[in-house]
Amino acid sequence: MAALCCSATIIVSDKLSPRIRTHNQSPRLNRLKNHKRLITERNSLIVVGSITEDREAIDVKSENFEPEEEEGDKDSDRLVSRGINAAIVLAAGTVAVTKLLSIDHDYWQGWTLYEILRYAPEHNWEAYEQILKTNPVLAKMAISGIVYSLGDWIAQCYEGKPLFEFDRTRVLRSGLVGFTLHGSLSHYYYQFCEALFPYQEWWVVPAKIAFDQTVWSAIWNTIYYTLLGLLRFESPATVFSEIKTTFWPMITAGWKLWPLAHLVTYGVIPVEQRLLWVDCIELIWVTILSTYSNEKAETQALGETNSNTPSSED
Repeated sequence: MAALCCSATIIVSDKLSPRIRTHNQSPRLNRLKNHKRLITERNSLIVVGSITEDREAIDVKSENFEPEEEEGDKDSDRLVSRGINAAIVLAAGTVAVTKLLSIDHDYWQGWTLYEILRYAPEHNWEAYEQILKTNPVLAKMAISGIVYSLGDWIAQCYEGKPLFEFDRTRVLRSGLVGFTLHGSLSHYYYQFCEALFPYQEWWVVPAKIAFDQTVWSAIWNTIYYTLLGLLRFESPATVFSEIKTTFWPMITAGWKLWPLAHLVTYGVIPVEQRLLWVDCIELIWVTILSTYSNEKAETQALGETNSNTPSSED
């Protein structure tokens, strides 16, 4: 009987032992499987993250990268523009110097260089006075056109542009304003001012200066900024805003320059030669006007660009 019990026990234990071993080993296998799964997921996340970073880096490089060909094109365009500007300046300078020095070319045979340089200024002045008698308006228009072009060029150099990298369109606009309106209007204004104050008393010069720096200055500054705005194809609202913004600052800025200069204008210079003297001072004044106008135009353009750009929240 005992032997039968032992044999039954052995048989039962042999049948149960695989299950018990399987049950005891299953947690280890599960832990190993989970560990392997975690390692696989971690590796996959690392790979995906590195791929995403590489894509972002490529996108940033593609946005900021400029091909060498485009940079080369920009450099070549800049060199061409600089060459055109240099050619314009040299051509204009050559023509001006040639005209001034060849005033006596009809009878300077046998003259020395010293004699040419000695008599050229005097004879050029006589030729200028003769033109003022025959065609005064055109002569003053030409002078103002040259002065306003030079003034804008000086303004651009003052703003930091290299000598031969100036904006030709901007110089042309300023010169056009000087040629078409400043020369002709100034010619008639100085005659009107003499008719308005036909006296010889001591108070006439201060009265002319006061009238010049209030009424005439306000009129001319308004005309200047209006015509410049129209030549820049700005809207009437933008032109009016610029006039409104610059009106009082330009009036007060003129009070720092013109009263002292106009002591000479109205106290010493004859009526017909006044514009020539004023245009010499205008080189400084046009530099101020052009710089201020260009700053306002750039600020306006920047504001319009920012207003048209959608925000990140949108």
